[in-house]
Amino acid sequence: MAHSVLVVEDDRDLARNLVDYLDLRGYATDYAPDGFAAINRLQSGHYDLVILDLMLPGIDGIAVCHRLRHELMKRTPVIMLTAKDDVDVKVSAFDFGADDYIVKPVALKELEARARALIRRANSEGDSPVLVVGDLRLDTGTLRVERAGRPISMPPVQLRLLALLMKHAPNVVSQQAITREIWGEEAGDKHSMVVHMHALRTAIDKPFDKQLIHTVRGFGYRIALANESL
Repeated sequence: MAHSVLVVEDDRDLARNLVDYLDLRGYATDYAPDGFAAINRLQSGHYDLVILDLMLPGIDGIAVCHRLRHELMKRTPVIMLTAKDDVDVKVSAFDFGADDYIVKPVALKELEARARALIRRANSEGDSPVLVVGDLRLDTGTLRVERAGRPISMPPVQLRLLALLMKHAPNVVSQQAITREIWGEEAGDKHSMVVHMHALRTAIDKPFDKQLIHTVRGFGYRIALANESL
């Protein structure tokens, strides 16, 4: 069965290119020209992936992503398209639920590689243990994150990144292993990983006294108590 993709883009020429390319690659592609149309389609249908422009008429991509996560309660992977190569914009997109971003002009081959990686990870099945490091707890079945009993909300990519670090705690996970595991070899993006890690630190460490996420300079990251040795 073909994977279903919703393309949300107000630039008709770009949207036509995206739809035509994905159709040729075997995807079942639907199209929405603005944020309101996107919400209507997301309410009534199931999609394996959403390709979502940031700047849209009506309601923008950030608002669409927020409503997808918090009103429709769907974890459909989202790739955000943005004309702005700005870290603050990307962090905001991730905070509101985007899984990945691509800066325009869009390289169609790269877009499809990232789409495959996100769909593959969303569809993957596995055990659902409860992961615990110090006062941090992640139930990988319900995707509920708590620290010191306080619930923490985060988008899907950061959840997978947190789970990866917690599964290997207190060992170090290399940057290469992170990009390969989260995005796939074809779609590895070090800058994207750094932006996600910043957002993850903000959620997990900033409100609390003790730091759990540590950088091992020149190699990668680990999650551990301060006195926990490698």
